[in-house]
Amino acid sequence: MSDAGIHSDEIHQIGAETIANPRLEEAYRSSTLRLFTHRLSSVSAFPGFERLREAGREAKRHVIENLDYYLGQFADNVEGNGGKVHWAATGDEVCKIVVDIVRKAAAKEVVKAKTMVGEEVELNHALEAAQIRPIETDLGEFIIQLAGERPAHIVGPAIHKTRDDVSDLFVKHIKAERTNVPEELTAIARRALREMFQKAGVGISGANFAVAETGTVVTVENEGNIRMCTTFPRVHIALVGIEKLIPRLADLGVFMRLLGRSGTGQKLTTYTSLLTGPRRAGEDGPEEMHVVMVDNGRTKSLADPKMREMLYCIRCGACLNTCPVYRKIGGHAYGWVYSGPIGALVTPEFIGIGQARELPFASSLCGACREVCPVKINIPDMLLHLRSEAQADAPRPSGGPIPERAAFKLWAWAMRHPFVYRLGARLARWGQSAIAQKGWIRRIPSYPISNWTKERDFPALASQSFRERWKRL
Repeated sequence: MSDAGIHSDEIHQIGAETIANPRLEEAYRSSTLRLFTHRLSSVSAFPGFERLREAGREAKRHVIENLDYYLGQFADNVEGNGGKVHWAATGDEVCKIVVDIVRKAAAKEVVKAKTMVGEEVELNHALEAAQIRPIETDLGEFIIQLAGERPAHIVGPAIHKTRDDVSDLFVKHIKAERTNVPEELTAIARRALREMFQKAGVGISGANFAVAETGTVVTVENEGNIRMCTTFPRVHIALVGIEKLIPRLADLGVFMRLLGRSGTGQKLTTYTSLLTGPRRAGEDGPEEMHVVMVDNGRTKSLADPKMREMLYCIRCGACLNTCPVYRKIGGHAYGWVYSGPIGALVTPEFIGIGQARELPFASSLCGACREVCPVKINIPDMLLHLRSEAQADAPRPSGGPIPERAAFKLWAWAMRHPFVYRLGARLARWGQSAIAQKGWIRRIPSYPISNWTKERDFPALASQSFRERWKRL
């Protein structure tokens, strides 16, 4: 994993550029709002959804607390089914293992299904450096591969691209005729990818879940291209983060119902594949199946009781769709492959808080992410923990900018002196009369508070405080 390719420290700059681009900001807003609305509709139609969330959380808690046992069980069952298990502690080890397998298969081209682990370890760069051509087969990943970009969303990698953007890429890179009709664009991609499926000797996928009880790799999708990657080539390589394990096949039903509803508002994703070893007599599928179990920073989180819960994540993207910060600044502002609230946890944990110290602060701590998480991950509390780590690891000079330090000291002093607090509240109500309109403060002229009202409005202070109202009762 190349530190030079990680730009989490540029979140303010890239976020400001997104906000300044009305087309890009609208693309994020409309796409996430649509997914969020679909989730609300799907969840409201399922009366037992809260009990399902509790069951999913408990299953993930159990497997993470007993991860050593379930890793051993899963590996034994994969090999018992005829597969081969590889263990990778770092991103570089993942890439080396994959390149070696591809070379042994004498393949010059590989087809890749959507895999966040592959993005995380920069697998495409490693394959290209080894003179192996990787072809992304997920439509969104295919688009951003042509654009030379990282995913902008966990579920929808090209969520920020318009139809015209996609048409321009197809004209430039695959010599297609210009069109902005979605069905025609999809057909163009299908024709280009179909040729690749026929030529590639190796298929690479990720895993949505890995069932320890049976040694099964589970993938879910809406396009069918993952299934082509895992069955058509002679060799299949599955990249599996060690946190993807679930204990039993019976648990899979819980997570399938959680994942579709939380991510896209579907009752169930269109295609679900259960891959249990290479093909047997009379079956379709690959001759070889390799499963690469990936750590790459996950055991660090496992060892930290305050961050262990992060490993419950099933990568549904619901927290991105509800987050007011993500909707404004977009996915690329987070500087790595994981974005939104979960990215603000994953990136500092995997690459180090020093490289990503700003990400935990990119949150209003409103708790919306915790409310929609299908396994009830307490993201706000972990963000606060990482903020403390960031300050301990690399505090700002003298604890922060002078105006900020002075403001917090003044606030703390006022909170300890009730008379001063009440007097300040009265003065604030009097002072806001010049800037409050119809119950809202839309512009504060004085710096640095003026930065807050560039992109948000404040509700005006009430004409009476709670204490004053209470005394009148």
